[in-house]
Amino acid sequence: MKFKGIIFDLDGTLVNSLEDIADAMNSVLKGLNFPTHNYDAYQYFIGSGLRNLVTKALPATHNEETQIDHCYHLMVAVYRDNCTRKTKAYDGIFELLDELKSRNIKLSVFSNKADDLTKEITTALFPDYFNPIVGLTTESLKKPNPFKTVEISKHFGLKAEEIIFIGDSGIDMQTATNANMFAVGVSWGYRPEEELISNGAKYVLNQPADLIAIL
Repeated sequence: MKFKGIIFDLDGTLVNSLEDIADAMNSVLKGLNFPTHNYDAYQYFIGSGLRNLVTKALPATHNEETQIDHCYHLMVAVYRDNCTRKTKAYDGIFELLDELKSRNIKLSVFSNKADDLTKEITTALFPDYFNPIVGLTTESLKKPNPFKTVEISKHFGLKAEEIIFIGDSGIDMQTATNANMFAVGVSWGYRPEEELISNGAKYVLNQPADLIAIL
């Protein structure tokens, strides 16, 4: 079947945002005299939303719900002001998107990042490429729940089988499988290739241009 639509994850797939996210969280941790974490650690904190990231970053001795809520709001405030400071598209992404647009393939972003931040970053870095841009509004609807991907397919006017879902994590691959979409992983993101394959990736891209072979 010819693929007519593609849904992209954002962080670790389209953009390398790790340093902006880590810097914002470490700023909050420093302010509270808690231990900070290096960038490698944050690779495994990212992927299930910023609140989940805050939970993982806080020390186990200060991980109660009220503290998580407090730190989440602090982190989001810092991150919102700095979310495109170091964040940039991976090499080859713009060339891929231009090629996809030239083929009239419908493009969307679905992220577990908060909806307003997802829209802000995607619009700032990729104007006029994606519609719709969907982030997290309701905790129960975050990936791997396929609800939002099904909504996107309806917006596209396409069947699930006509859509490729591209991401860098096992959660993304689970989301694609749950939505009956074609799961494609990327090797340049925050998770190892084994995680992608074990969670259902049908194909793993080593560079963005590799997607053209699937099409």
